Amino acid sequence: MALQVVSKVEVPELVEKRQHQILKAAIELYGKQGYHVTTIREVAQRAKVSVGLIYQYVADKEDVLFLALVEVLDSYLREIPRALDGLTDPMERFSAAVHAYGRVIDERIAATLLVYRETKSLSRPRRELLKAKEIESNQLISDCIEECIRAGLFDEVDVEMLTYMIVMFCHAWALKSWRFRGRLAIAQYVDRGLKLMLESVVTPRGRRSRAAVDARRLAVTEGNPSLPAPRRRRRA
Repeated sequence: MALQVVSKVEVPELVEKRQHQILKAAIELYGKQGYHVTTIREVAQRAKVSVGLIYQYVADKEDVLFLALVEVLDSYLREIPRALDGLTDPMERFSAAVHAYGRVIDERIAATLLVYRETKSLSRPRRELLKAKEIESNQLISDCIEECIRAGLFDEVDVEMLTYMIVMFCHAWALKSWRFRGRLAIAQYVDRGLKLMLESVVTPRGRRSRAAVDARRLAVTEGNPSLPAPRRRRRA
């Protein structure tokens, strides 16, 4: 089993388009009826393509599952840096990173659930690759926590433990979406969770900084430019 998925098609734009089409159909079917009982033929029917066409882009059913799981982790690696671009205030960067993580999950609930249900179905080398990507994406949040500690906004904490508390809390949006999605938007869910998780971590200075960040987000959300933006701390 190859570690990477090799396509017979050499046009990147076409590969991306077709793989997206195939993955969308596969994730829907894997989520509804399970990975092991779903056939490539069923995926082809749902994607409205031929079985032969699918085999131009993947070698087998595990390739499809692998691509689906990798896409979730790669999304964190794309979206979190994008959310941090141009931000310099440590608390604002931390908040933006966690909210970006939550948005990825909100947009990919079915695929996130597959990560929990079907990672075990992959070959061991592929499972190890997913673990490495998870550590890489988690580090983006850990870096923001460490910035807040250095700025005196958080007390000294076990950074990895706090990172995983945040990650698992965000994942619960997918795992318990039947309960939360009808009551809260993802931004509200993240804000309420951070308030609880940071209660014993944030310093008095950090509380003031967080209040300013929250006020700025509320101003943007409600289209009220009269509220003051938080002061930004320039990094050396």
